[in-house]
Amino acid sequence: MEQKKETLLEIHDLSVSFRMYDHGLEQTELEVISDLYLTVYPGEIVAVAGSSGSGKSLLASAILGILPDNAAVHGHLHYKGQELTKERQEQLRGTEIALVPQSVAFLDPLMKVGAQADGHRKPFPTDRRKKLFKRLGLPDKTELLYPFQLSGGMARRVLVSTALLTDAELVIADEPTPGMSLEQALEALRMFREMADNGKAVILITHDIDLAVEFADRVAVFYAGTTVETAPASDFQKGPDALRHPYSQALWRALPQNGFTPITGFQPYAGAMPAGCLFAPRCPYKTEQCTNAVPPVREIRGGEVRCYYGA
Repeated sequence: MEQKKETLLEIHDLSVSFRMYDHGLEQTELEVISDLYLTVYPGEIVAVAGSSGSGKSLLASAILGILPDNAAVHGHLHYKGQELTKERQEQLRGTEIALVPQSVAFLDPLMKVGAQADGHRKPFPTDRRKKLFKRLGLPDKTELLYPFQLSGGMARRVLVSTALLTDAELVIADEPTPGMSLEQALEALRMFREMADNGKAVILITHDIDLAVEFADRVAVFYAGTTVETAPASDFQKGPDALRHPYSQALWRALPQNGFTPITGFQPYAGAMPAGCLFAPRCPYKTEQCTNAVPPVREIRGGEVRCYYGA
C-alpha cells in the first residue's frame, strides 16, 4: 500500500475580503479570493500562474499574515499539519517561511544590503552570503551599497539571496526574476530547485510560464481569485490537450511560441463576479450548468480541475 505523502502547506476553501467604505460611512465587504485551494509538499516547486489580479500575491500575504487590518481571512490554512494562526504566522515568518517580495521597496533604504541579507542570525552568514551574491552575478562591492544604489535587477537578486539565507522550509517567491538577465533568472531558479531537491519547498508566483515549467513540479492556475487547475508542470510542455481547464488551455495558446492567441472578454472584477463558474462568460464550452452553479474540484489525469467540461 502506497504511503500518503505528508503535506507542508495545505490550503482549502480560502477566502479573503476587504472591508471598505462604499457611500459615506456605509461599509461593504469586497471578496477578492474565494474557494481557493493549494497543497505544497516537501521537495517540490509549485508555480502559481494567472493574470494580474487573480489573487497570486494576495495568497502570499495571507500565508504570511501580512494583509492590512481591513482584510478578513476565512478557510483552512495549515502548515505542517497545524493551523496557521496569527501567532504562529508571526513565529514562522522570516524563519521557517520566507518571502521574496515582488516589490524591491521591502529593502531598508537606510541599511547596506550586505547587512540586510545577513539579518540577525549569529554568527553572521557572511561567507555564505558572498557565495550567493557571486552565483547571482552581484559584484563584491554590492554588500557595501544602499538599496538606492542598486538597479532593479540587482535589488531582486539581493532579495532572493536574503530569502535563501534564512534556511526556511518554505520560500514564497513572488515574481522574483523581472529585471534579471536570462542567465541570472535561470541561476536564481536553479537555486530554488536545489533547495527543493534538499527537501524544502518553493511557491513560485510568476507570469513567466515558460521559465517556470522548466523548474517546477506542478503548476496551479488562478483565475479571478480562485484555483481553476493544478497540473504537473510537464503538462504545459505537452500542449493544450494535456491540460484540463479551458483557461489553462487559453494561457498555453497565448504564449508567443504557440501563436499568441488571445481570448475574448476580461477577467471579472471583485464585486462584479458572475454566477456559477467565474470563467463561464469567456468559455467556449459553457453550458447552462456552468452559469448556474460553481463547479466542484475534480481529480482528472493526475491533476485537479474546477470545471464541468474539463476532462
